[in-house]
Amino acid sequence: MARFSRALLIGLNFAKGLALNLNKPLIGVNHLYGHIYANFLAFPDLKPPFLVLLVSGGHTMILHAKDYLHFEIVGQTMDDAAGEAFDKVARMLNLGYPGGPKIDELAQKGEPIYEFPKPLYHKGYDFSFSGLKTALLYFTKENNNYKIEDVAASFQKALIDTLVHKTIKASKDLKVNDIIIAGGVAANSYLRKKINEEKSKNKKLNIYFPPLNLCTDNALMIARAAYEKYIRNQFADLNLDAVPNLGLKDIC
Repeated sequence: MARFSRALLIGLNFAKGLALNLNKPLIGVNHLYGHIYANFLAFPDLKPPFLVLLVSGGHTMILHAKDYLHFEIVGQTMDDAAGEAFDKVARMLNLGYPGGPKIDELAQKGEPIYEFPKPLYHKGYDFSFSGLKTALLYFTKENNNYKIEDVAASFQKALIDTLVHKTIKASKDLKVNDIIIAGGVAANSYLRKKINEEKSKNKKLNIYFPPLNLCTDNALMIARAAYEKYIRNQFADLNLDAVPNLGLKDIC
């Protein structure tokens, strides 16, 4: 965390210097907003209300956007984030880092023949993936005659099915038909396939994914989120601090 804190401080201080020397406003952006607003780069006509499934290495949550910069947390992970679970499982399977793309690629060559648990699947909107990760760990220790492609496909199915099930449930319960998928896990091919299957069942649903090159952290998404603050004159002063673990609940 210290390494990331130093990187944030360096970037923030550089931005402060630019703002001061060029006499330009300083805008502080929570990078989670950036992930959400990556969709607005591809779909400029998007407008609230909409739901957001935000899935990344550090966060997994369902959000209800009632305004452009106001998001209500509907559900969130109680332990591992989805991307974090992908990374840990990839490490168990000796696939390397980052785990999400590696498991996704491997899963496309396998079949989801193993039944891994889907914690909290029928309980509210919150998520829990530590039990799924532990189940896979014990499976690999107790079995030595398995195809790694099938294990990857089975793990991915359990996790993604849970994400999609709860997101669609929230959409129905809150009567919100526009759903934005955001964060690094938005690049997952099975997630895109699975939630688009839900769209084919319900023609009222509108599903939005950012382009693949905008799913992970990038400058464009931060600039797009900053624009929303700029047009509302929501500027920061030079006392702005860098917070590496800032969550949406801290600024909504």
